[in-house]
Amino acid sequence: MSKKKVAILSAALVAVAGLGLAAATFKRSDDKILRVANQKGQVKAMMLASGALDGAPYRVEWSEFPAAQPLLEAVGGGAADLGLAADAPFIFAYQSGSPVKAIAVQAPANQASEALAILVKNGSPIRSAQDLVGKTVATTRGSIGHHLLLQALERAHIPADKVNVTFLPPGDAKAAFDSGSIDAWSTWTPYTNVAVKEGARAVADAKDYGLPLYIDIAHDASIAPKRALLADFLQREAKAVAWARAHPDEFAAVLARETGLPLDIARASFERSNRISQPVDAKVIAHEQAIVERYRRAGLIDPRRDVAQAFDTSFGS
Repeated sequence: MSKKKVAILSAALVAVAGLGLAAATFKRSDDKILRVANQKGQVKAMMLASGALDGAPYRVEWSEFPAAQPLLEAVGGGAADLGLAADAPFIFAYQSGSPVKAIAVQAPANQASEALAILVKNGSPIRSAQDLVGKTVATTRGSIGHHLLLQALERAHIPADKVNVTFLPPGDAKAAFDSGSIDAWSTWTPYTNVAVKEGARAVADAKDYGLPLYIDIAHDASIAPKRALLADFLQREAKAVAWARAHPDEFAAVLARETGLPLDIARASFERSNRISQPVDAKVIAHEQAIVERYRRAGLIDPRRDVAQAFDTSFGS
């Protein structure tokens, strides 16, 4: 790839990562407004592309975030009513005492590779999780990238403290990865897509460890007063996801426009994060409990909340 194309990709990704680092200030409860926190390139792009919000009897106020952690801080802090994030950061926030609830669950629709991976430079001597001992790996604290790293170390029987983990937001992690100041980066799409196109390779891929679930997360205090809005939004979101699955090229065009990413990266990002609705059942609860135990063993949380109570199943998920 030419240096010019690499520069364009890097600039677009840094722009995605740099948006929405601080939660916007919203008006307090209003039954005609739903405040939705969005990870750039996710729900909002689908809603816009599909027209799923057309005719909604309320207004959606969007706020943009580069990763799940700041998104969850916005929802947990009451700056947003709803947001979509993967299960590991949701469980991390929930067990840290955040007043959030899962109101719907989505599972990956396919086993696409490199949607979530531990990446190294192509010329790196690191070939497996065993080679990460003593190395520096960047990820975001409590993220799906962090959870994948713990899974990979666990399977390789390597204590978590044998790896130097540095917690960075995606934009800073990309800069560190590009400069060579870290040895590896555990991250997710679209960051994986861009890095692989620029010459990175995966030493661990989430499809081999158990893909994350994605969760619509509401602020606990928003559920009762905005139940009708939340329920309507979930139905429209499901229609948007189905539309995107049936019209991937049209969706990718909107996603590219929203994120500034090249069209091929936007298309790959969708293919690697396509999702379908998943009922909250015993299997889901067990999956989340395993995440809790993994974080506990790593000394990251002291779990005191019942995982089953993190899910509000009254929305029919």
